[in-house]
Amino acid sequence: MNMLSPADTPAPVLPTATRWWILVGIGLACLAPWLVYPMFLIKLMCFALLAASVNFLIGYAGLLSFGHAMFFGAAAYVTGHAVKVWGWDGAAGILAGVAVAASFGLLTGFLAIRRQGIYFSMITLAFAQLVYFLALRMPFTGGEDGLQSVPRPMLLGFYDTSSTMSFYYACLLAIGLGFWLIYRAVHSPFGQVLRAIRDNEPRAKSLGYPVNRYKLLAFVLSATLAGLAGAMKVLAFQLATLTDVSWTTSGEALLICIVGGLNTMLGPIVGSIVIGSMEHYLAGFAEWVLIIQGAVFVVVVMLFRKGIVGQLQAWWRERQQRRTVAPLRKAT
Repeated sequence: MNMLSPADTPAPVLPTATRWWILVGIGLACLAPWLVYPMFLIKLMCFALLAASVNFLIGYAGLLSFGHAMFFGAAAYVTGHAVKVWGWDGAAGILAGVAVAASFGLLTGFLAIRRQGIYFSMITLAFAQLVYFLALRMPFTGGEDGLQSVPRPMLLGFYDTSSTMSFYYACLLAIGLGFWLIYRAVHSPFGQVLRAIRDNEPRAKSLGYPVNRYKLLAFVLSATLAGLAGAMKVLAFQLATLTDVSWTTSGEALLICIVGGLNTMLGPIVGSIVIGSMEHYLAGFAEWVLIIQGAVFVVVVMLFRKGIVGQLQAWWRERQQRRTVAPLRKAT
């Protein structure tokens, strides 16, 4: 295992081809709402960022959380309440929701990182159930009816998000910022240390790295990004419900990561498109949707052991290696 110091870690430099693909992706994202229902795209983006926060924690820090719905839902409730009841600007409401999610992440992570494996996961699930109970009983959440009729606010006092199209581009910017933060964290000295802890925690400790501190920072960052996704979701759909803080939402985010591919940047996006499209276009099949999702999950696990994106990347690397080795064999 190669443990790089911050001074030795090179800054991430994207290949030219990758830069072009990113530009093409941004262009398609900007044109997408003119071709596909914008609210459906907004839902996909919010769940993609939620799944990306889970993917960052599992794939790069080796921490499996079953409670990310508490950050997603808590930010949704706080943002919705701040905008609807207190009349805050949209940006201030989003920051309030994200701050609450980060605070919950700090508290949960401080206690959970002292345990490993399934014990860590169970602690996160226990905290998530506590937040679910609070959302059910607190008066400002609306209980089983949820927080309804959240208005679309102004952002920074001048950008009107009342129309769906205008909010789509604001959401695209916010979600894009979240993915950029994940990319920068992964390709930074901080990300290098997280990988080292994931691969060999005892050796990372022996080299003097404060392992628990790095884990806590990773957990708080992941919770913050999940909170950003929840804040954008409540403003988009103008509703926060108990589903947002339910364990099923955490399970869906984990399912998206597995289908798309853990430890990949595009995995949460692809997984969100696959799972979200099935829920949207197969809604007429009622309870059969869950059976179809289960069948797709089994197929992915059997044929794409690393997820769709992860397996495609592995196949592409193998193909490139064969093309590189073939001329050498002929020469010998």
